[in-house]
Amino acid sequence: MIDRNDLALSVRGLRKTYDNNVTALKGVDFDVTEGDFFALLGPNGAGKSTMIGIISSLVNLTDGDVKIFGIDLATERSLAMRQIGLVPQEINMNLFESPRTILVNYAGFYGIPRDEANRRAEEELKRAHLFEKADLMSRTLSGGMKRRLMIARAMMTQPRLLILDEPTAGVDIEIRRDMWKNLREINRAGTTIILTTHYLEEAESLCRNLAIINRGEIVLQGPMKSLLAKLDVEGFLFDIESDVPETLPVIEGAVLTREDEHTIALEMPRTMDLNEVFNVLSSNGIKVRSMRTQSNRLEELFVKLTAGGSMNQPEASE
Repeated sequence: MIDRNDLALSVRGLRKTYDNNVTALKGVDFDVTEGDFFALLGPNGAGKSTMIGIISSLVNLTDGDVKIFGIDLATERSLAMRQIGLVPQEINMNLFESPRTILVNYAGFYGIPRDEANRRAEEELKRAHLFEKADLMSRTLSGGMKRRLMIARAMMTQPRLLILDEPTAGVDIEIRRDMWKNLREINRAGTTIILTTHYLEEAESLCRNLAIINRGEIVLQGPMKSLLAKLDVEGFLFDIESDVPETLPVIEGAVLTREDEHTIALEMPRTMDLNEVFNVLSSNGIKVRSMRTQSNRLEELFVKLTAGGSMNQPEASE
């Protein structure tokens, strides 16, 4: 059994009830090992933001305890907070300052000498691919650049635990993937990362372990690969050479549907041999030109576990 003091984060019996009697967390337990890239997932209103707020000392807990690298948040809050870098959802920096100034001033708040702050700022700006923009006014940066700057700012204190709350929200896929590369680099260098995101393909691509929270309770947690392996259905899209026929062949145990005039969707048990499907299609004169996965596996798992939750419900006001 792992000692809680050896974990990057250990949460036990975490409860939060707001003044309006809304209970956001109902006795949550979960652990994050040192060096992990961990996904904390759930629909809006599930309790994610409250959890992040408590861990980062922005929200007071009602009951339970939090340990950060073995440091008790309640009794040694200042020391615990020095282990954490937080990247919130909102852009919360002075956009009339340059990226370099933002980073150096942030380091100054934590007592980092100016020479060292300048050295770290140069290093983080290069890692975030922002060095060429270092001395421009930050309001001229694109949305994706501003998000990368927020990550660079959090890294100025060289945190052992980096918490990312929807870090790629609102940026296009190309910028998002560039940010993924940056985050992998940070994690490989030894920083433990906790990620909340609504882009489930992002969590599946980046994270090794996850917890799914719904209505204030953890409904599933464990290694990403082993949890996804439990899904018993998978989907594919077939691009075919001719038009999709009006009547599709019947395959026992599987479902074929028309996606568009040249695409057929397939849903089948993972135990079924895909060659069986190809044989039936071929015997019915349907020639497959290419095939791709239909859906994100983590999304399937997420939907099953949070059925009834909403991606658009507001979380309890803090």
